[in-house]
Amino acid sequence: MGNGALDGAVIAVAGAGGPAGRATLLRLAEAGATVIGSDNDPERLAEAVDAARYAHGGSTVTGDTVDLLDPDSTRAWAVRTEEEFGRIDGLVHLVGGWRGSETFTKTSVDDWDLLEMLLVRTVLHTSLAFHEGLQRSDRGRYVLISAAGASKPTAGNAAYAAAKAAAEAWTLAMGDYFRKAGGEQGPTSAAVILVVKALVHDAMRADRPNAKFAGFTDVRDLAKAIAGVWDKPAAELNGNRLWLTEKP
Repeated sequence: MGNGALDGAVIAVAGAGGPAGRATLLRLAEAGATVIGSDNDPERLAEAVDAARYAHGGSTVTGDTVDLLDPDSTRAWAVRTEEEFGRIDGLVHLVGGWRGSETFTKTSVDDWDLLEMLLVRTVLHTSLAFHEGLQRSDRGRYVLISAAGASKPTAGNAAYAAAKAAAEAWTLAMGDYFRKAGGEQGPTSAAVILVVKALVHDAMRADRPNAKFAGFTDVRDLAKAIAGVWDKPAAELNGNRLWLTEKP
């Protein structure tokens, strides 16, 4: 098991049942962290947790079915996690979703309604639920995965880009909270944004063997970057975007 910055850390992973979540559970467990994943699909979550446990025997990886659209449920998850494990050192936000349109004029308000829930409201609820616990930690990290499109929206991705931009703004505001809480000594916890163009995993490559996926970030590389956040000082990370793809 790991003996670095993540050894003994307690990390919650929201959206743990997807390909990026599975890779992240594995990487964090490998680094020696206690990992608590959540997802709205119990079966998918159980599969991800079991895979991480099997790959890293002796590590503590658990799953908790949480409705992140319910602030009380999300708050209960944060309280329950800190009470059970004695601390909370990280929240990794991997809740995703995408909707697009052929043109700007064909954008559907229904797409915005869905993406606002998945990409924005879950960030609001997790950040508000976990921020106090993260601030109590000597290595607290809130990690948001965002998209390059938030910085340079395209006509057909208006709803998606706007939702990602809103999530980034909220996360940066959380970073300001950590900055002010740190006072003259600087922040001990950090809110940081990892920016990708898009994600790719083995199943996508198998379905499209001739696709190049140019500029995409493999979920395993994303997981490595997420774990690497704990290797850097909070002051260096807090309120910043770390680009895993070329800036637009």
